[in-house]
Amino acid sequence: MKPLRISELLATEAKEQEITVYGWVRTFRNNQFIALNDGSTNNNLQVVVDFQNMAEAELKRITTGAAIRAQGILIPSLGKGQTVELKAKTIDIIGDSDAEKYPLQPKKHSLEFLREIAHLRFRTNTFGSVFRLRNSLAFAVHQFFQQKGFLYMHTPIITSSDAEGAGEMFRVTNLDLNKLPKNETGQIDFAQDFFGKSTNLTVSGQLEGELAAMAFGNIYTFGPTFRAENSNTARHLAEFWMIEPEMAFCDLQGNMALAQEMLQYVIGHVLDNNKEDLEFLNTRLAEEEKQKPQQERSEWSLLEKLQFCLDSDFVRLSYTEAIDILRESNHNKKKKFQYLVDKWGVDLQSEHERYLVEKHFKKPVILYNYPKEIKAFYMRQNEDGKTVAAMDILFPGIGEIVGGSQREERLDLLETRMKEMGIHAEDLNWYLDTRRFGSCPHAGFGLGFERLVLFVTGMTNIRDVIPFPRTPKNCEF
Repeated sequence: MKPLRISELLATEAKEQEITVYGWVRTFRNNQFIALNDGSTNNNLQVVVDFQNMAEAELKRITTGAAIRAQGILIPSLGKGQTVELKAKTIDIIGDSDAEKYPLQPKKHSLEFLREIAHLRFRTNTFGSVFRLRNSLAFAVHQFFQQKGFLYMHTPIITSSDAEGAGEMFRVTNLDLNKLPKNETGQIDFAQDFFGKSTNLTVSGQLEGELAAMAFGNIYTFGPTFRAENSNTARHLAEFWMIEPEMAFCDLQGNMALAQEMLQYVIGHVLDNNKEDLEFLNTRLAEEEKQKPQQERSEWSLLEKLQFCLDSDFVRLSYTEAIDILRESNHNKKKKFQYLVDKWGVDLQSEHERYLVEKHFKKPVILYNYPKEIKAFYMRQNEDGKTVAAMDILFPGIGEIVGGSQREERLDLLETRMKEMGIHAEDLNWYLDTRRFGSCPHAGFGLGFERLVLFVTGMTNIRDVIPFPRTPKNCEF
């Protein structure tokens, strides 16, 4: 008999049909009622045990965390909160669970405690909802780009380039660290390393993505990226996933439009397809907000925030206009910002971005035309000589969620900018070839997938939206 998922069964009309179901015991009460969960939903299926005809030794093995198979008849339920239940004919214990040692007792656990047992936290309602939503968002991202005819491109995880010029990279080597070879100048001789040169884990697939866009037109990448940034905060990870489309024959305006369309598409997808999990997390967040002082509480519930982003047309605002708004704001004048905005050219902080979205406009904001001095070498230089055609999308509660730009397609200007920033042209000769042979205006953006999951789930720590977080001094599993 083919086993059925509990999410399907709970949506089934009980016609006294015989079924088989597998899952893990959440609770077992009165030696009669099993709350069974298989991960397809937070809701449990009640399994009614014929305890009078079951051996006592077997009954004792039905403990929280145990894996079982139940066969029997699906019948209408008289209990509250459920329409069907399984009247079991047979119960088979597939995997025992020592009730005294099992860390996930049927009670509320703190997120800090669950991070310590991240290998088991998937079995909780909160993380069940978070990771089902993560799955749905990933599916929606692929669906969005595939429907638009984008080519899914796998860019390298091991690379010899630093796309951002930031230098915060993880070295990849198979040299003997206890006996490193040196060259005549006393430097490590990477010519003897596996790849014959210095290599790192990628910080971005963008540069390689541009190469593909110059042949296929529109491409996107969706893969792991790495930053060796020693930031032990609730917003940073050393390993995270990035979505990076690149579009040939596209300018900054087209880039902004696509990014907005993509964000609204994936938010709409989960609102349509993950109502149960979103409602659970909406309730969870509301309870969490009640513990905060009144002035720190969010104006929106989770569902309201998502609907707000779905329904709003994003405000498009130049960096220069944003600086004027921030500098003249009461928040700035009364020194309520941790970082005061006093001059043009400063890099905006999350508090500034959130002020624009949540207080000033009450809409998502796309900031564009940033000072070139605070942006990467590959961004297209504007005619004013001061700014580049860069853009960031700002969301409530999180600040920047997307960063992108029109890329500099003019070889002479790109080479000059690289020289100014100390980037050796010979190291990126392959990249410059796209400007030598059939160059064209093109643009793209990057979206940190965990930032998106954080926003959609209402979680407050980025370590809670990736299955196995990698952070400074932490690499478990």
